Amino acid sequence: MPKISACIVAYCDYDEVCAAVRSILHYTPAPDLTLYVVDNASPDGCGKQLAETDFGDTRVTVLTLSENVGFGRGHNAVLDRLTSEVHFILNPDIVLTENILEPMAAWLLAQEGAAMATPQLHYPDGRLQHLPRRKPTPWLLLARQLAPKFDGIFKKADDHYTMQDEDLTVPRRIAFCTGSFMAVRTDVFKEIGGFDPAYFMYVEDADLTQKVLQKGTVWLTPQFSAIHAWHRAPMRDAGKFKMQLVSMGRYFKKWGCGKGTF
Repeated sequence: MPKISACIVAYCDYDEVCAAVRSILHYTPAPDLTLYVVDNASPDGCGKQLAETDFGDTRVTVLTLSENVGFGRGHNAVLDRLTSEVHFILNPDIVLTENILEPMAAWLLAQEGAAMATPQLHYPDGRLQHLPRRKPTPWLLLARQLAPKFDGIFKKADDHYTMQDEDLTVPRRIAFCTGSFMAVRTDVFKEIGGFDPAYFMYVEDADLTQKVLQKGTVWLTPQFSAIHAWHRAPMRDAGKFKMQLVSMGRYFKKWGCGKGTF
Protein backbone atom coordinates (compact mmCIF):
# COMPACT_ATOMS: atom_id res chain seq x y z
CA MET A 1 0.00 0.00 0.00
CA PRO A 2 1.21 3.55 -0.68
CA LYS A 3 2.49 5.81 2.06
CA ILE A 4 -0.28 8.18 3.12
CA SER A 5 -0.76 11.30 5.22
CA ALA A 6 -3.84 13.24 6.23
CA CYS A 7 -4.65 16.62 7.71
CA ILE A 8 -7.63 17.97 9.65
CA VAL A 9 -7.84 21.71 10.25
CA ALA A 10 -9.93 22.33 13.36
CA TYR A 11 -11.71 25.44 14.62
CA CYS A 12 -13.70 24.67 17.79
CA ASP A 13 -15.69 21.54 18.72
CA TYR A 14 -13.16 19.30 20.45
CA ASP A 15 -15.50 16.29 20.59
CA GLU A 16 -16.17 16.36 16.85
CA VAL A 17 -12.48 16.60 16.01
CA CYS A 18 -11.70 13.69 18.33
CA ALA A 19 -14.43 11.57 16.71
CA ALA A 20 -12.89 12.20 13.28
CA VAL A 21 -9.35 11.43 14.49
CA ARG A 22 -10.36 8.23 16.26
CA SER A 23 -12.33 6.95 13.26
CA ILE A 24 -9.31 7.51 11.02
CA LEU A 25 -6.94 5.76 13.42
CA HIS A 26 -9.35 2.89 13.96
CA TYR A 27 -10.04 2.17 10.30
CA THR A 28 -6.57 2.91 8.89
CA PRO A 29 -4.07 0.20 9.85
CA ALA A 30 -1.17 1.72 7.87
CA PRO A 31 1.75 1.93 10.34
CA ASP A 32 3.39 4.78 8.42
CA LEU A 33 0.28 6.98 8.32
CA THR A 34 0.89 10.52 9.57
CA LEU A 35 -2.27 12.29 10.71
CA TYR A 36 -1.87 16.02 11.29
CA VAL A 37 -4.42 17.90 13.39
CA VAL A 38 -3.99 21.65 12.95
CA ASP A 39 -5.88 23.87 15.38
CA ASN A 40 -6.66 27.25 13.83
CA ALA A 41 -6.51 29.19 17.12
CA SER A 42 -9.90 27.91 18.29
CA PRO A 43 -11.52 30.44 20.66
CA ASP A 44 -13.16 27.68 22.74
CA GLY A 45 -9.88 26.15 23.95
CA CYS A 46 -10.08 23.23 21.51
CA GLY A 47 -6.41 23.62 20.57
CA LYS A 48 -5.19 23.34 24.15
CA GLN A 49 -7.38 20.28 24.70
CA LEU A 50 -6.10 18.63 21.52
CA ALA A 51 -2.49 19.32 22.46
CA GLU A 52 -3.08 17.65 25.83
CA THR A 53 -5.01 14.67 24.44
CA ASP A 54 -3.32 11.29 24.32
CA PHE A 55 -4.85 9.51 21.34
CA GLY A 56 -2.78 6.46 22.20
CA ASP A 57 -1.24 6.48 18.73
CA THR A 58 2.11 7.95 17.70
CA ARG A 59 0.78 8.51 14.17
CA VAL A 60 -0.99 11.71 15.34
CA THR A 61 0.76 15.08 15.30
CA VAL A 62 -1.08 18.09 16.75
CA LEU A 63 -0.09 21.59 15.63
CA THR A 64 -1.59 24.70 17.25
CA LEU A 65 -1.52 27.98 15.34
CA SER A 66 -1.33 31.34 17.11
CA GLU A 67 -4.04 32.87 14.88
CA ASN A 68 -6.86 31.75 12.64
CA VAL A 69 -5.24 31.78 9.20
CA GLY A 70 -8.19 30.28 7.33
CA PHE A 71 -8.92 26.87 5.86
CA GLY A 72 -6.36 26.77 3.06
CA ARG A 73 -3.43 28.26 4.95
CA GLY A 74 -4.24 25.94 7.84
CA HIS A 75 -3.74 22.96 5.55
CA ASN A 76 -0.64 24.55 4.02
CA ALA A 77 0.93 24.55 7.50
CA VAL A 78 1.89 20.89 7.00
CA LEU A 79 2.98 21.20 3.37
CA ASP A 80 6.74 21.19 4.06
CA ARG A 81 6.37 18.21 6.41
CA LEU A 82 4.78 15.85 3.89
CA THR A 83 6.76 12.78 2.77
CA SER A 84 3.80 10.66 1.70
CA GLU A 85 2.71 9.54 -1.77
CA VAL A 86 -0.92 10.55 -1.27
CA HIS A 87 -2.21 13.24 1.09
CA PHE A 88 -5.77 13.50 2.40
CA ILE A 89 -7.42 16.86 3.11
CA LEU A 90 -10.25 16.22 5.57
CA ASN A 91 -12.88 18.24 7.40
CA PRO A 92 -13.20 17.76 11.17
CA ASP A 93 -16.81 16.58 10.63
CA ILE A 94 -15.70 13.54 8.58
CA VAL A 95 -16.14 10.08 10.11
CA LEU A 96 -14.82 6.89 8.55
CA THR A 97 -16.80 3.65 8.82
CA GLU A 98 -14.30 1.41 7.02
CA ASN A 99 -10.72 1.41 5.75
CA ILE A 100 -10.86 3.64 2.67
CA LEU A 101 -7.73 5.80 2.88
CA GLU A 102 -5.28 3.09 1.83
CA PRO A 103 -7.33 1.58 -1.03
CA MET A 104 -8.36 5.02 -2.25
CA ALA A 105 -4.71 6.13 -2.36
CA ALA A 106 -3.82 2.94 -4.23
CA TRP A 107 -6.63 3.59 -6.74
CA LEU A 108 -5.44 7.16 -7.30
CA LEU A 109 -1.86 6.12 -7.99
CA ALA A 110 -2.92 3.26 -10.27
CA GLN A 111 -5.16 5.48 -12.43
CA GLU A 112 -3.00 6.88 -15.21
CA GLY A 113 -2.91 10.67 -15.13
CA ALA A 114 -5.06 10.95 -11.99
CA ALA A 115 -4.00 13.61 -9.47
CA MET A 116 -6.97 14.03 -7.10
CA ALA A 117 -10.09 12.16 -6.01
CA THR A 118 -13.01 12.37 -3.62
CA PRO A 119 -15.24 9.58 -2.26
CA GLN A 120 -19.03 9.53 -2.07
CA LEU A 121 -20.08 11.35 1.09
CA HIS A 122 -23.24 10.73 3.11
CA TYR A 123 -25.07 12.54 5.89
CA PRO A 124 -25.06 10.71 9.24
CA ASP A 125 -28.62 9.50 8.48
CA GLY A 126 -27.43 7.87 5.25
CA ARG A 127 -28.71 10.43 2.76
CA LEU A 128 -26.49 11.10 -0.24
CA GLN A 129 -24.61 14.40 -0.47
CA HIS A 130 -24.39 15.98 -3.92
CA LEU A 131 -20.86 17.33 -3.62
CA PRO A 132 -19.19 16.42 -6.96
CA ARG A 133 -19.67 19.50 -9.12
CA ARG A 134 -18.91 21.06 -12.43
CA LYS A 135 -16.67 24.11 -12.77
CA PRO A 136 -18.46 27.05 -11.10
CA THR A 137 -19.88 29.85 -13.23
CA PRO A 138 -21.75 32.94 -11.96
CA TRP A 139 -25.01 31.52 -13.34
CA LEU A 140 -24.59 28.14 -11.67
CA LEU A 141 -23.74 29.70 -8.32
CA LEU A 142 -26.75 32.03 -8.56
CA ALA A 143 -29.01 29.10 -9.47
CA ARG A 144 -27.68 27.18 -6.47
CA GLN A 145 -28.79 29.97 -4.13
CA LEU A 146 -32.23 30.36 -5.73
CA ALA A 147 -33.13 26.72 -6.47
CA PRO A 148 -34.52 25.92 -2.97
CA LYS A 149 -37.03 28.79 -3.24
CA PHE A 150 -37.95 29.03 -6.91
CA ASP A 151 -37.37 25.57 -8.43
CA GLY A 152 -37.90 25.57 -12.23
CA ILE A 153 -34.89 26.58 -14.30
CA PHE A 154 -32.90 27.24 -11.13
CA LYS A 155 -33.42 23.67 -9.88
CA LYS A 156 -32.52 22.29 -13.30
CA ALA A 157 -29.33 24.38 -13.39
CA ASP A 158 -28.42 23.34 -9.84
CA ASP A 159 -28.95 19.66 -10.67
CA HIS A 160 -26.61 20.15 -13.62
CA TYR A 161 -24.04 21.94 -11.43
CA THR A 162 -24.09 19.14 -8.84
CA MET A 163 -23.98 16.54 -11.63
CA GLN A 164 -27.28 14.92 -10.69
CA ASP A 165 -27.91 14.54 -14.42
CA GLU A 166 -24.97 12.10 -14.64
CA ASP A 167 -24.40 8.52 -13.51
CA LEU A 168 -22.41 8.98 -10.30
CA THR A 169 -22.47 5.33 -9.30
CA VAL A 170 -19.22 4.70 -11.21
CA PRO A 171 -15.87 6.52 -11.11
CA ARG A 172 -15.93 9.59 -13.33
CA ARG A 173 -14.01 12.78 -13.88
CA ILE A 174 -15.18 15.95 -12.14
CA ALA A 175 -14.15 19.61 -12.25
CA PHE A 176 -14.74 20.60 -8.62
CA CYS A 177 -13.54 18.42 -5.75
CA THR A 178 -15.00 19.23 -2.34
CA GLY A 179 -12.57 20.36 0.33
CA SER A 180 -14.46 18.21 2.83
CA PHE A 181 -12.57 15.14 1.64
CA MET A 182 -9.79 15.28 -0.95
CA ALA A 183 -7.14 12.75 -1.81
CA VAL A 184 -4.31 14.35 -3.77
CA ARG A 185 -0.98 13.08 -4.99
CA THR A 186 1.49 14.63 -2.59
CA ASP A 187 4.01 15.52 -5.30
CA VAL A 188 1.30 17.47 -7.14
CA PHE A 189 0.06 19.16 -3.95
CA LYS A 190 3.59 20.35 -3.17
CA GLU A 191 4.38 21.32 -6.76
CA ILE A 192 1.39 23.67 -6.97
CA GLY A 193 2.14 25.17 -3.55
CA GLY A 194 -0.96 23.83 -1.81
CA PHE A 195 -3.95 26.11 -1.37
CA ASP A 196 -3.88 29.70 -2.57
CA PRO A 197 -3.33 31.64 0.70
CA ALA A 198 -5.30 34.60 -0.67
CA TYR A 199 -8.53 32.77 0.19
CA PHE A 200 -9.48 32.83 3.85
CA MET A 201 -12.65 30.78 3.45
CA TYR A 202 -15.02 29.75 0.61
CA VAL A 203 -14.16 28.60 -2.93
CA GLU A 204 -10.59 27.65 -1.99
CA ASP A 205 -11.39 24.03 -2.84
CA ALA A 206 -12.65 25.01 -6.31
CA ASP A 207 -9.46 27.01 -6.81
CA LEU A 208 -7.26 24.11 -5.69
CA THR A 209 -9.11 21.77 -8.05
CA GLN A 210 -8.39 24.05 -11.00
CA LYS A 211 -4.70 24.12 -10.05
CA VAL A 212 -4.61 20.33 -9.81
CA LEU A 213 -6.39 19.97 -13.17
CA GLN A 214 -3.36 21.61 -14.77
CA LYS A 215 -1.32 18.61 -13.58
CA GLY A 216 -3.75 15.72 -14.01
CA THR A 217 -7.33 14.50 -13.79
CA VAL A 218 -9.74 14.78 -10.84
CA TRP A 219 -12.19 11.99 -10.00
CA LEU A 220 -15.26 11.02 -8.03
CA THR A 221 -14.67 7.50 -6.66
CA PRO A 222 -18.07 6.30 -5.37
CA GLN A 223 -16.72 2.85 -4.55
CA PHE A 224 -15.33 4.56 -1.43
CA SER A 225 -17.60 6.36 1.03
CA ALA A 226 -17.56 8.22 4.34
CA ILE A 227 -19.86 10.20 6.62
CA HIS A 228 -19.83 14.00 6.49
CA ALA A 229 -21.93 15.99 8.97
CA TRP A 230 -21.70 19.07 6.71
CA HIS A 231 -22.17 22.08 9.00
CA ARG A 232 -23.11 24.82 6.56
CA ALA A 233 -22.96 28.39 7.90
CA PRO A 234 -26.21 30.26 7.17
CA MET A 235 -25.88 33.12 4.73
CA ARG A 236 -27.89 35.31 7.10
CA ASP A 237 -24.47 36.20 8.51
CA ALA A 238 -23.55 39.37 6.58
CA GLY A 239 -19.84 38.96 7.31
CA LYS A 240 -19.68 35.43 5.94
CA PHE A 241 -21.77 36.42 2.92
CA LYS A 242 -19.37 39.27 2.13
CA MET A 243 -16.41 36.90 2.53
CA GLN A 244 -18.03 34.49 0.12
CA LEU A 245 -18.57 37.23 -2.47
CA VAL A 246 -14.94 38.35 -2.16
CA SER A 247 -13.72 34.77 -2.62
CA MET A 248 -15.96 34.19 -5.63
CA GLY A 249 -14.72 37.43 -7.20
CA ARG A 250 -11.12 36.31 -6.70
CA TYR A 251 -11.91 32.91 -8.20
CA PHE A 252 -13.60 34.26 -11.35
CA LYS A 253 -10.86 36.85 -11.88
CA LYS A 254 -8.31 34.04 -11.73
CA TRP A 255 -10.09 31.28 -13.65
CA GLY A 256 -12.70 33.12 -15.74
CA CYS A 257 -16.48 32.82 -15.83
CA GLY A 258 -16.73 30.17 -18.54
CA LYS A 259 -17.93 26.64 -17.97
CA GLY A 260 -15.61 23.66 -17.80
CA THR A 261 -15.01 21.02 -20.45
CA PHE A 262 -17.26 18.42 -18.80
